[in-house]
Amino acid sequence: MTRISDRTVLFADLRGSTGLYETLGNAEATSVVTHCVNALSAPVAGNEGHVVKTLGDGLMAVFDLPATAVQAALQMQDVLDGMVSRGSERGASSGLRNLRLQVALARGEVVEMAGDCFGDAVNVAARLLDHAGDSETLVTADVMAGLGAEMKARFRSLDRLVLRGRVEPVQVFVMGGRRGSGVDVAQTQFGGDITEVREPDGLRLMWGGQHRVFSAVQMPVVLGRSPQVAFCVDDARVSRSHARLDWHSGSFQLTDLSYNGTYVRFNDGEIVSLRRGGCTLHGSGSIGLGGSPADPASACVSFDVLRLADTQPQPLLPLR
Repeated sequence: MTRISDRTVLFADLRGSTGLYETLGNAEATSVVTHCVNALSAPVAGNEGHVVKTLGDGLMAVFDLPATAVQAALQMQDVLDGMVSRGSERGASSGLRNLRLQVALARGEVVEMAGDCFGDAVNVAARLLDHAGDSETLVTADVMAGLGAEMKARFRSLDRLVLRGRVEPVQVFVMGGRRGSGVDVAQTQFGGDITEVREPDGLRLMWGGQHRVFSAVQMPVVLGRSPQVAFCVDDARVSRSHARLDWHSGSFQLTDLSYNGTYVRFNDGEIVSLRRGGCTLHGSGSIGLGGSPADPASACVSFDVLRLADTQPQPLLPLR
């Protein structure tokens, strides 16, 4: 029987499972992954949802209401965090300790047929998962429209993302903090005076012949091999959607979305490895996509955090 209705579609993916197979072997790793996915199914049923199918190390589910779908996503993150925490306390392998969950939700007309679901909302949720970092929950504007004010306050906008195979960008929100209001205040070491710390005015990216400057209002910017992303780096070690730049709390933040990892070398020589994690960009440096900037063969994007005030001539002080 075919059913057409407005549903909220949820895709969840367990990241880091490859490490389990390397450390535990196929049989034990399969058992652990299956146990984790089954545990993630419980919040779906507990929030009036239905698991359509499991996908190896993930699952797809549908809900009648956006609010219950988001609640299930929150509980799924908590369930996995609890399992990883308990495993760490009992001396579990590093593979289990590195497991993380990424979740994506979209809402729209869904065709349910022969035990499966089809439609634009299904495609959007599945492809939105490519843009989620570790422990992130991403939702579309249609999902946000069905949430209460208190729940909406827990999300911040990522603006419009271009999804693989889709012409029109999609308005996306991420669970977490809210956008900064503008000015950060810091206390200096001289006499406790309060000074204003200016936000960056832009971010310059350079790779090959590309030289682009992005402002905060243009965020998010996805770096990757796909010609559809905002900053394309055509290199074999670069994922289609490799990393994402966001504007959050008055700074540019970089999040790794890839399998091969993203690395940041700041101008002081420090190299930070982002394995599905993120960091705040400051000063200048280089971003290694799929390899460390210390490796000459890596695809490295140079960056500069721009503050125009630093380039303006300063007034002369009167002579005493």
